Amino acid sequence: MRTMPSVLLVEDESSIAELIAVNLRHNGFRPIWAMDSASAERELLASTPDLILLDWMLPGESGLTLAKRWRSDPRTEAVPIIMLTARGDEADRVAGLDAGADDYIAKPFSTKELLARVRAVLRRRTPNRRVDLCRWAFCRSIRPRTG
Repeated sequence: MRTMPSVLLVEDESSIAELIAVNLRHNGFRPIWAMDSASAERELLASTPDLILLDWMLPGESGLTLAKRWRSDPRTEAVPIIMLTARGDEADRVAGLDAGADDYIAKPFSTKELLARVRAVLRRRTPNRRVDLCRWAFCRSIRPRTG
């Protein structure tokens, strides 16, 4: 039996967190909610999620600070991060992506688009074996032959 991918949802607004969690659950994900930076850190110590949905403006440390820290930590450096925040200016999006986010969604958002982006980021993180084998075969076919 295949396990449901876990998503750490770091969001301080409970109504938004519940909306996202319900949609994640209905689409085969296991949401884990953290309402501030301290609880997010505790959740990460307990287990490493498959993906992190991260708000920028949080009680305690900002999501931007957390993204930078998690990118520099060997345990979390490869965990995809999608920033989900009300800060939608170009400079904010660039800052979020430069801090280590793999994707950036401004609030208000479409739950359908959010779920599509979650699936896309996870798909890029864990490409299927067939694609890996095709890449291997292609790379092998273009390698210079000796002899």
